[in-house]
Amino acid sequence: PFLMTNFHLVQSDLVWEHVDANLEHLEHQISSIRSGAIILPEMFSTGFSMASAKLAESMTGKAVTWLTKQATQKQVYICGSIIIEEDSRYFNRFVWVSPDGALTTYDKRHLFRMAGEHRHYAAGANQVQLSINDMQIRPQVCYDLRFPAWSRNTTGYDVLVYVANWPAARRQHWMTLLQARAIENLSYVIAVNRVGKDGNDIEYAGDSCVIDPWGNYLLEMDAEERIGTVDLDLVSLREYRESFPAHLDADTLDIK
Repeated sequence: PFLMTNFHLVQSDLVWEHVDANLEHLEHQISSIRSGAIILPEMFSTGFSMASAKLAESMTGKAVTWLTKQATQKQVYICGSIIIEEDSRYFNRFVWVSPDGALTTYDKRHLFRMAGEHRHYAAGANQVQLSINDMQIRPQVCYDLRFPAWSRNTTGYDVLVYVANWPAARRQHWMTLLQARAIENLSYVIAVNRVGKDGNDIEYAGDSCVIDPWGNYLLEMDAEERIGTVDLDLVSLREYRESFPAHLDADTLDIK
């Protein structure tokens, strides 16, 4: 079995509501990557827009097609969230594409009401667990980070992945909560946020990072547009869980 996997965190500025420009820019950014998993921010093709009816695409649309092309041509895993229309509803949907072109999706459950997201999108209801090599991955999207019961590690995942458009004004919350999720779930946390300023004049400070189960930063990124790469080790994670099995004393939670 593979016990080490490399992850590429793509911290990018995004062109407001301009799918073609974002896909072209991101393709240039990731052009040299040929292995592992590429993680893009939340709503990477549009920015965090509430214009769901105008910007939504289907699962055979431009951004999903682009993701599939990148995954199959580079033979990598690639993911990020996109505005998707399905059954006359709009979703902030995390899409994960495997090297063989297979798609797995997770719809953001917690919609950011302070921006009106709950009025323009439908909430997801289901957790998803992904696998890359031997690593089990739980995807989450931005505001999900504030709700620890939803990310509770009851399924033995190894990596908790957050894709986000998290404003600079609340960067202290971002960094504190990410560290808490890693520690409480005995898990690695990978978090990818955007940089720059969006069409609503909101600033983003990046702060994409990778945190280990002890709460240590394996990768810290500033507010610059760049890619950070980290290798995650499953052996040390398993050894830590065996030596400090706090999960065995966890409370039972039933999420409705």
